[in-house]
Amino acid sequence: MTHLTIPIAAKNQDEAKLQIEAALSAGAEMLELRTDYLENLSTDSVKKIIIDAKSEIGNRLPIIVTCRDKNQGGAIDYPLKLRMDVLVEALKAGAEYIDFEYENFIVPENRGRIRVALSQSLKGKLILSAHNFAAKFENVGALLRRITTLYTAAIPKIVYAANHINDCFDALDLLHKTSGERIVFCMGQAGLISRVIVKKLDGFVTFASIDSETATAPGQLTIEQFKNLYRYDSINAATELYGVIGSPIAHSLSPAIHNACFADIDANKLYLPLLVEGGAAEFEQFMRNITSRPWLGFKGFSVTIPHKENALNYVIQKNGVIEPLAKRIGAVNTILIDKNGGLKAYNTDYAGAMDAILAGMDITRGDLRNITAAVIGAGGVARAVVAGLSDAHAKITIYNRTVKRGETLAADFDCDFATLDELSRVEADLLINCTSIGMHPNINETPIPKEYLKANMTVFDTIYNPAETLLLKQAKELGCKTISGMDMFLNQALLQFKLFTGTDADPALVRKSVIEGLWDKDTRADSADSI
Repeated sequence: MTHLTIPIAAKNQDEAKLQIEAALSAGAEMLELRTDYLENLSTDSVKKIIIDAKSEIGNRLPIIVTCRDKNQGGAIDYPLKLRMDVLVEALKAGAEYIDFEYENFIVPENRGRIRVALSQSLKGKLILSAHNFAAKFENVGALLRRITTLYTAAIPKIVYAANHINDCFDALDLLHKTSGERIVFCMGQAGLISRVIVKKLDGFVTFASIDSETATAPGQLTIEQFKNLYRYDSINAATELYGVIGSPIAHSLSPAIHNACFADIDANKLYLPLLVEGGAAEFEQFMRNITSRPWLGFKGFSVTIPHKENALNYVIQKNGVIEPLAKRIGAVNTILIDKNGGLKAYNTDYAGAMDAILAGMDITRGDLRNITAAVIGAGGVARAVVAGLSDAHAKITIYNRTVKRGETLAADFDCDFATLDELSRVEADLLINCTSIGMHPNINETPIPKEYLKANMTVFDTIYNPAETLLLKQAKELGCKTISGMDMFLNQALLQFKLFTGTDADPALVRKSVIEGLWDKDTRADSADSI
């Protein structure tokens, strides 16, 4: 059984009482009393907090008492003797677990004192912890064996910083290959996946803060995020995993959308943000890590910047099935993994963009033959948009900062190219921004000066955060018809969900999830490409 544990990182007894009450209300399954956060620390103050907590919760929730060494992430640098005094007193006061550093437990004198205290406790257990805040441990399996060999009754806790998501797989492998009570996960944004799926892999504990202000480690999620955004209560060994691959990814709205829709159809599926930094090599390594571990249960991915072309190339290398349209576009935004480990790739940006354009301009696909379009940008979204317009025989000019990239896209779809300097002379029925210029938080930026816009234009901004960019505001002021990136985003998300599940998502629920997410600072999207 995995315990969702909330650290109590209070400065004094009154604050601890309030935090404990908040943790209980939020649905904590275990408490960790981080006594190294207490000011003027004493054994008496710790004893009182434990007794008060026990009077409130009884035996419903176990308590871990930790007085962390400053070198291992402790808040206040208390002397070793006092920290050990606190742990000994905590056992006497009824704490079920104490957490002590493995590197300090190695010292015979320290080990002897802790073992005597444990022997005098009816229920107390020892968590022996090892933290690395800089990088992953060289060999986590060997470290776990050293911990359990030194004290066979110990619950080993191994936590390290993931500098890249590929660093997480050592921790996940360790959970997969071992059993019993053990605590293993990674810190940092890249380590988020390891915190959430601990329950799927039957880890003993994962930690969640009451709120972002009371987090006690890098990358620690709030209990609200665990329970509402990541459907923690529904996770089990059979949960199928999905996620959005990209960089940056922290503020993607896709987890909120897909997890809400999974819950709506009662599907045992979970969708995660997957920060894959770097280029093709790092993307390929991540995909190899996933596909070589079918026990993780990954079944599909959304793909966003900068990996849409990397994703296509990887699926080609693996002889996967590629939707003909996606191959022609030269980028994919959806990958499925079948039951035999085979890959299938799709691009839902194309249809999402085309539906938004036709609805926004109130025209049919055939009408696009007579439309002139100016497309700013040459990335993954631009390729999908240009492919759609080209298929409908619109007359297209691509404007891009990097000449070679823009000329390549123009050649691929037999359209014209111009430099950004030539935007001052732009003449088009439809102007489309496919860059990230103007996205949150840089909402006062625009890819084209207002004076270059014409009142007879339709202006489409593929950015959806904010829903009305500066470009769209200025276009409206001139009397232009405008199309928000929100429409494209909603369209492609609905198509993607159908690929993931074979079931149609509720459009109203998708729109509600996006709108709520745009107002939530913890899940706010970064760009049009942050699906």
